[in-house]
Amino acid sequence: MQVSCLQQNLSRALAIVGRAVATRSNLPVLQNVKIATEDGMLVLTATNLDIAITTRVGAQVEKEGEITIPARLLSDFVSSLPDDRIEMESVAEPLSVSLNCQRFSANINGTDPDEFPPIPTVDEGATIKVDPQLLRDTVAHVAFAAATEDSRPVLTGIKVEVNQSDFTFAAADGFRLAVYEGKLLEPISEPMEFIIPARALQEVGRLIGTDDTAVEFTVTSAGTHALFNIGNVEIVSQLMPGSFPNFRSLIPGEYKNRVILENSDFTRAVKTSSIFARDGSGILRIQIVNDENGGKLSISSRAEEVGDNQGEIDGAVEGEVDEDSRIAFNNKYLAEVLDVLGDGEVAFEMTSASSPGVVRATGKEGYTHVVMPMFVQW
Repeated sequence: MQVSCLQQNLSRALAIVGRAVATRSNLPVLQNVKIATEDGMLVLTATNLDIAITTRVGAQVEKEGEITIPARLLSDFVSSLPDDRIEMESVAEPLSVSLNCQRFSANINGTDPDEFPPIPTVDEGATIKVDPQLLRDTVAHVAFAAATEDSRPVLTGIKVEVNQSDFTFAAADGFRLAVYEGKLLEPISEPMEFIIPARALQEVGRLIGTDDTAVEFTVTSAGTHALFNIGNVEIVSQLMPGSFPNFRSLIPGEYKNRVILENSDFTRAVKTSSIFARDGSGILRIQIVNDENGGKLSISSRAEEVGDNQGEIDGAVEGEVDEDSRIAFNNKYLAEVLDVLGDGEVAFEMTSASSPGVVRATGKEGYTHVVMPMFVQW
């Protein structure tokens, strides 16, 4: 293999595929990036066996070939080079690749590309088209609620349901549930549903740029893999077996009290109380108040050995307020959902101290976030 390409382009491509490089693995080749030539382009691929990322770089190809080399070493070296053309040439004995850029050069030992795992092909199946900014928004509002521990593997994934022109993404970890509903760019003929690892969708979200090119993803008819096309980047992900909980049954159908308030105020109050909640089992106490001075939300926390605090924020209160209009949450779960909602008004809904609370963004009708309460002594 003998090629040349711009340092900036190669560095960007290595950063993209580097997201799929295995950090720990019994297969050393999974810590490598595969570099090959195809149709006058340089093709870079990395995989950790759960997801695979492939991207292409414009290059001047003098001689075809392929090789796999340590991804982190190559990325660190290329990113340190000046912004100029890089000459790359592979050598068969010993298997290695040489890089030259201006007055800098390196030789990096490689591995036989035949040892690199084959990337699953997704040629046939149902293809879904989604507005890129809507998909990025959906992933940002849902993926963080997925479980990070493997005690229930299915909860580390995101349930995707598609029916005609509508889609639903849902994630839950046993303590909270995030659901986002939206519209496809084009309707599909047959409804479908599957579970995809949250990490795979997070990578998709990171790679979506600011252009309006539709994101296409294809799901194999066997329901084993999904392929995402984002510009010149392809992401192939395994789909997850198992049965996802009936998340719709977890969303309260009604509420006793509802408060509309500015998210910036809500976020500040939660962050302030979280300082004390850190030493108090992460408990935030929320009480709805509606008196002659208007409606408000009281947020407090306390730690026996440290102290306590209380904050109040104004809001428009709906429903009859009494001494049962109070509830407690884990501060982390409440802070994380408020963080992704951004600026604007949010609606906080509750029924009782033992029922789930609901947070919605008034500007995002398709988004619902459910948080399970904590049982505390008032």
